[in-house]
Amino acid sequence: MKLFVTGAAGFIGSNYVRWVLANSDDEVTIFDALTYAGNLASIRDLLDDPRCRFVHADICDEAAVLQAMDGHESVVHFAAESHVDRSIADPYAFVRTNCFGTNVVCDVARQVGVGRFLHISTDEVYGSIDVGSFVETDRLTPRSPYSASKAGSDLIALSYVTTHGLPVVVTRCSNNYGAYQFPEKVIPLFTTNLLDGKQVPLYGDGGNVRDWIHVEDHNRAAHLVLQKGTVGEVYNIGAHHEITNRELTYTLLELCGRDEGFIQPVADRLGHDRRYSVNIDRITALGWKMERSFEQSIAETVQWYRDNRWWWEPLKAKAAL
Repeated sequence: MKLFVTGAAGFIGSNYVRWVLANSDDEVTIFDALTYAGNLASIRDLLDDPRCRFVHADICDEAAVLQAMDGHESVVHFAAESHVDRSIADPYAFVRTNCFGTNVVCDVARQVGVGRFLHISTDEVYGSIDVGSFVETDRLTPRSPYSASKAGSDLIALSYVTTHGLPVVVTRCSNNYGAYQFPEKVIPLFTTNLLDGKQVPLYGDGGNVRDWIHVEDHNRAAHLVLQKGTVGEVYNIGAHHEITNRELTYTLLELCGRDEGFIQPVADRLGHDRRYSVNIDRITALGWKMERSFEQSIAETVQWYRDNRWWWEPLKAKAAL
């Protein structure tokens, strides 16, 4: 199978392509604009594989997408602006990429007649939930420009099923962690700060709850949905490992050999969602199960950042993180 994967020079996408090349005979085209979170260093090893090629272009450029996508059997659409803080500072970029860009990718996929289209989304489109877990049919109540733009992109992609018969499936995943994650996100930011002997900024009271899943477990689930998911359906992906940001911080402090004096309390994020949680019965029924424990995988993730300063130090220096 020939896969067209957008945004695959980023964190989750690059790990997805790495998994596909290691576990199948598929050919992959990486299509990425290399914005701040897209990084050639994250895919350098992948491009040594003759089954993988890279196209440097923007998903908002219809002509470029059309030229690159033609001849592919499936599309996996990761490309997105994805950081809540950045969406508060510059919502326009999020609407452009996540909504307009998704429409371009969907429309081109319709034109070239792809056989399957997987749209990668986020649990943040549901909003915050105090108790229980969201199911796929729950109302979308996004509470940041980022999550609103992703909710819009979900609806755009799903509209192509009804209107044009495009075989779209959608996944909504909880928080990912692992290697090659851009160091503005909490786990790589806190880990690299602590490795450098710097404090870590903890929002508010640190009581916000997130469900953490290793990127490999996410990508196995996503690929399963690509292959076997019902067209027009949404599949939640999560690990049922919900912890507060404060608990996560203490875990990272311990793994990096630091104490609580390295915590720097900061004012809470605007509109900070308190808790995310998704029901995963639908993806489980499809045959997926989690393989990685949080305790082992978070330790391996910290060790990866300890061993790979060559990858993250230039990124932090350039972004002044």
